[in-house]
Amino acid sequence: MFSIVIPLFNESQNIEILIEEINLSLNEFKNFEIILVNDESTDNTLNIIKNIKNKKIKILNNKINKGQSFSIHEGIKNSLNNIIVTIDGDGQNDPADIPKLIDSYLQNENIKLVGGIRLKRKDKYIKIISSKIANFVRSRILNDKCSDTGCSLKVFNRDIFLSFPYFDGIHRFLPALFKGYGHETKFIEVNHRIRKYGKSNYGTIDRLIRGIKDINKVKGILKKLK
Repeated sequence: MFSIVIPLFNESQNIEILIEEINLSLNEFKNFEIILVNDESTDNTLNIIKNIKNKKIKILNNKINKGQSFSIHEGIKNSLNNIIVTIDGDGQNDPADIPKLIDSYLQNENIKLVGGIRLKRKDKYIKIISSKIANFVRSRILNDKCSDTGCSLKVFNRDIFLSFPYFDGIHRFLPALFKGYGHETKFIEVNHRIRKYGKSNYGTIDRLIRGIKDINKVKGILKKLK
């Protein structure tokens, strides 16, 4: 029915807990797969996921570190289902929200993306501020009607996603791309949790600057549709 894609970089302390939470949260669903994409982790992540006993799991391993967008794209390309769920591997997204997003997605066949909105962020202040600035700038320019495009917890159509021109950073612009290509989107509040183990693999100000630059790429993609 759906495929859950989880990009991983140095999440050896988090991934087993996350998989257990996913299985508990989705015990009413039978037909789904979990695609773990190891992005050349330098810790024990790869060995740990290889030893998880779960027939639903498919493992992909990047030979060199390619980043979150590439990992998500590879996972989706190798998925079996046309409904995709993306979730971070650090445990800050709550798997208990997945059924809510899937139900919302299935209620209206015209909706092709349902995204999570983290109203109560559990991040450092500087990360929250830089994210708010990036979201404000992006939303004003691209008019994607999304206040938190950085939330990784999303449900969307696989074929539509793969029709978009790929670029590094694409995962942060899915609401704008789906809307720009004429598809309906919806956003609902989801839980956000403190990172228990490890440290964030993404910067703050540098990510903000890179994200603003990527807006021009998306503008160019959407301009060609007019």
